[in-house]
Amino acid sequence: MKKLLLGLATSALVATSMNAEVAKADTYKIDDNTMGAHAFVQFRVKHLGYSWLYGNFKSFSGSFEYDAANPSASSIEMTVDMTSLDSNHANRDKHIRSNDFLDVDKHSSASFKSTSYEENEDGGLMKGELTFFGKTMPIEVAVTNIGGGKDPWGGYRHGFEGKATIKPAEFGLDLTKKLGPATAEVELTISVEGVRKK
Repeated sequence: MKKLLLGLATSALVATSMNAEVAKADTYKIDDNTMGAHAFVQFRVKHLGYSWLYGNFKSFSGSFEYDAANPSASSIEMTVDMTSLDSNHANRDKHIRSNDFLDVDKHSSASFKSTSYEENEDGGLMKGELTFFGKTMPIEVAVTNIGGGKDPWGGYRHGFEGKATIKPAEFGLDLTKKLGPATAEVELTISVEGVRKK
């Protein structure tokens, strides 16, 4: 009986310790266009194999959790308004949003939710699920920890940059049929500065 009670007590202490570790992760609101606009969701894809087409999404939202003492507890969730695409050319943007490509009338948003994060010598590797063009698939994001600290307004901020490469055809959007094999991959860059919630 003593051994059983000791075992239960030990398990309870371990569980309490683990919960305390998880609870330490701070929550940050991404500084999007509704705040100071210190975050960006950008993409680039080759145009016919001859040049790079760059663009971004102006409207998005989300939050992340980060604990420097326990980075594996970190996580992020983001939602992107696909109708906010901007490639610096109005007619092209209209075409990209049409059912020839992104079909934003049917797929007005994309989202990402992380499932794990591990620090490494290059920064970190975040795994998660990307929902795009109506389909959800796992992707990996190479993360750079930019840094964190107090801001001039009495708050605390932390910033990260993530890079990922996706193949739109895997989500059901095959760009190569109209634009050639060089468009098989799209590179994503997500730069986020978060304001720690009090």
